[in-house]
Amino acid sequence: MLLIPAILTTFRSLKDKTIKLEFETNELSPEQMTALAQNLQAFGYLAFKKDAFRTEQLATIDELKADYEDKQKTPSKRLRDVLFVAYKQKNEGYSEFEAYYQHKMGKFIDHVKSHLEP
Repeated sequence: MLLIPAILTTFRSLKDKTIKLEFETNELSPEQMTALAQNLQAFGYLAFKKDAFRTEQLATIDELKADYEDKQKTPSKRLRDVLFVAYKQKNEGYSEFEAYYQHKMGKFIDHVKSHLEP
């Protein structure tokens, strides 16, 4: 479990009805930075409380198990959404998402085709 004191700075609704949360922290230790990096793009639970968590609350949180599977989106929709996040993080010189998407899908299709028997 990763426990970091933070300030909730903003939130907003996204068009797919999810919520984007943003937090700011004090400087993190190398161990905390490593734990953050290891959990990037992972599904888990977020607990936020104005006061420090009590021992029994931490035990309850630590017992939670993430068993997440997005059953509402098709695999193609999930792939497009993931590519959109990748585009937002690093657009690789593309000014429009659609061009980025076409390029990435073309590379993926070529990769799959390269593993097919002739």
